Amino acid sequence: MTLPARFDDVAQLEAALSEPSAELIADLRTVPGDLMVLGVGGKMGPTLARMARRADPARGVIGVARFSQPGLREELERDGIECIEADLLSRQALQQLPDAPNIVFMAGRKFGSTGSEWLTWAMNAHVPALVAERYARSRIVAFSTACVYPFVGTAGPGAAESVPPTAPSGEYANSCVARERMFEHFSHQCGTPGRLLRLSYAIDMRYGVLHDVARKIVQRAPIDLSMGHANVIWQGEANDWSLRALAHCDSPTSALNISGPKIAIRDVAAGLGQRLGIAPVLQGQEAPTAWLVDCAEAFRLFGAPRVGLETMLDWTADWVARGGASLDKPTHYEARDGKY
Repeated sequence: MTLPARFDDVAQLEAALSEPSAELIADLRTVPGDLMVLGVGGKMGPTLARMARRADPARGVIGVARFSQPGLREELERDGIECIEADLLSRQALQQLPDAPNIVFMAGRKFGSTGSEWLTWAMNAHVPALVAERYARSRIVAFSTACVYPFVGTAGPGAAESVPPTAPSGEYANSCVARERMFEHFSHQCGTPGRLLRLSYAIDMRYGVLHDVARKIVQRAPIDLSMGHANVIWQGEANDWSLRALAHCDSPTSALNISGPKIAIRDVAAGLGQRLGIAPVLQGQEAPTAWLVDCAEAFRLFGAPRVGLETMLDWTADWVARGGASLDKPTHYEARDGKY
């Protein structure tokens, strides 16, 4: 993988985000058959599906979503991905989907949870149960979140997979624990192999913790330091590792933390401010705890991240300074009360 100095436009960015590694190409050879991405319309879904297609052009890659974003279905179909419009809350719609031996589950609900908690629980707990029942004979790699963990001390390495998933607060985090439990239940009952990917903050130039901090610096808005630490990973690597997890499934399914090393928001703000030529406005003081994950097991399986923090800071500052596209979806990484 050759890292560019900058991304000139969205097309170049998405090409980089969907570039498969040689290791992914090799791993996918061990898991033959069609690959279906449930919830392909989210932030990571399109580039993950394209990566799967590029890694093995002869493999059928199917993307399932409601396709509410105009033009996305047509773009994916041009890239060789079969697209099926379906509401995953519908048991009938799920039954009508084709069989596939490899499932990547990306559906879920986070933002907007406050005020419509019922829908958050339906998407994060009921849909996983329906999917796990429908695809009991498939491999299922399901996206989860670091929010299932309790807060841990910022001086340590973060929560390892052995830490019980006891979310600290909020309907969203607790519904994500329920999502994992549904996949675990059917995996135990049916022998379904899988992985539960506890992802922490994938970085895209248009979205993510670094993007949020850079935009606040440019807007001269205060940066809250109370959630003073986080883990981040380049989204291209998160895509790559998530697909490689299909070759590293357990039965019954098991958790796997996916992210990069711990970062300090204060240091990130300083680094971005220096690159942007603007002094960041900081407020508050770092709490002694945060949502942090220990990714030693992922590093053992896949190697350490190849895209480091300094490179991501360079890319982010350049992108935001030039007024590059934004998804306008703040991560709310600073939230400590679990309300989104």
